[in-house]
Amino acid sequence: MADATTPAAAPTTANGHLAVRIVTPERVLMDTTADAIELPARSGYMEALYGAAPLLAELGAGEVRLHGGNSGDAKFFVAWGFVEVLPQRVTVLAETAMKPTEIDAGQAQQELDSAQKDWNEAGDDAGKYDYARAEITVAEQKLAAANDK
Repeated sequence: MADATTPAAAPTTANGHLAVRIVTPERVLMDTTADAIELPARSGYMEALYGAAPLLAELGAGEVRLHGGNSGDAKFFVAWGFVEVLPQRVTVLAETAMKPTEIDAGQAQQELDSAQKDWNEAGDDAGKYDYARAEITVAEQKLAAANDK
């Protein structure tokens, strides 16, 4: 078993499965294999399969969906970060990542209400609008993931 100083071994990829790792600054949320992974890239959802061309993309907010492999069908909420797609491995480096069961829907609703209030009070400040829009997106996606348990 790995400790804080020794990284855990990545899952092996056999039979055309992708090694998938979802990581936040605080923890490794998932380390498994999958046939396919759907991701919320900043510019829209994308899917990666075994043998995909290498890609580095900015992560948006939404659900990561794993299909097949050791993971079966699994869903996770992620927000902001990066995803690295390699032919045999996908690594999601997220600012926030949670299992749907870890999401408090009441708290997510409060976050949405607060973000909408910030949006309404942004006035002529484009930076405040951008920040509020990002917070609204996270809260809406978090609520969607919580309601899709």
